[in-house]
Amino acid sequence: MGSIFGTLFRVSTWGESHGAAVGVVVDGVPAGLPLEMEEVQAFLDRRKPGQSRYASARAEDDRVEILSGIFEGQTTGTPISMMVRNADHRSADYSHIQHIFRPGHADYTFWQKYGIRDYRGGGRSSARETIGRVAGGAIAAKLLEEMGMDFLTYTKSIGPHEIFHIHPEEIAENPLNMPDKGAAEKAMAYIEEAMRDSDSVGGVVECRVNGLPVGLGENVFEKLDARLAEAMLSIGAAKGFEIGAGFEAAGLRGSIDNDAFKAEDGRVQKNTNYSGGVLGGMSDGSELVFRVAFKPTPSIAREQSTITTELENTTISIHGRHDPVIVPRAVVVVESMAALVLADLLLLNATARMEWLHRIYDPGRTE
Repeated sequence: MGSIFGTLFRVSTWGESHGAAVGVVVDGVPAGLPLEMEEVQAFLDRRKPGQSRYASARAEDDRVEILSGIFEGQTTGTPISMMVRNADHRSADYSHIQHIFRPGHADYTFWQKYGIRDYRGGGRSSARETIGRVAGGAIAAKLLEEMGMDFLTYTKSIGPHEIFHIHPEEIAENPLNMPDKGAAEKAMAYIEEAMRDSDSVGGVVECRVNGLPVGLGENVFEKLDARLAEAMLSIGAAKGFEIGAGFEAAGLRGSIDNDAFKAEDGRVQKNTNYSGGVLGGMSDGSELVFRVAFKPTPSIAREQSTITTELENTTISIHGRHDPVIVPRAVVVVESMAALVLADLLLLNATARMEWLHRIYDPGRTE
């Protein structure tokens, strides 16, 4: 089912929305990384439901249980298994759609592919699957922090309302995770209007990463931007990815888009960053900047046309505990997937030069 992601730093997520639990196995984490359960929990707390009227009212604490791979506050180099139990799953809420396909969901395609589907909240196709990604991403982010990298991830836009300023301190001050108070207020009014119409809205998440070394990623199939695109578009409801200037680059001239170089204090710098921090599929040492577009939440109370498993035409109105907008809770999912990509490429990059291998295995060697 494509539930494993990564080459050296690998995650394998498991569980269903209305099963006993969801979780992840993280393999390839170097031994000796300082890690406490609270650091993983902090990431999970950023995505859990019930934190505002713009999120699902499902009452889940999402408390992580670390089952293996951590001893005395450090990683041991063995697989790290983590689990979050599902406490507030109301499977009966979904009995009426057992034989009906919900528009915008994976119901129909899952049923056609496997001949069976878990209709209780979408099963593996539920957004609850992202718990495993976030738990694994928390460990990847800790590894990257140890190597001097840091993230700034936030909601860039909700519907037509986009931020004009980036004030990091504002992100935690509103339920939409927007770094612009004025834009957040307009976006909340826009969501309220959609909720009154029994509808939902979408938006864009932007992620910025600083401190990357030059050279992460490969120059053919395993490009940094290609790996990021794969990771981001694997998130449920993600419908678009762009890096740097993105689609805007198609309207620029090369003299502008090329990001002229300059040397400053013995370091290579760029005058601009239309490339988003990636050249030839590899990080160029400047800020990594990319965006992910998310569609409106497909579960809405408004009546929609659909079909049954017997291919009969019918209508459906979806009631229950659903997010009118998933973008705010997707912020930490985007950050986590980016961390997984970068941690994997960081480990892979260690084999790029013989001189780096000599430093590890033959530190006394003289050239």
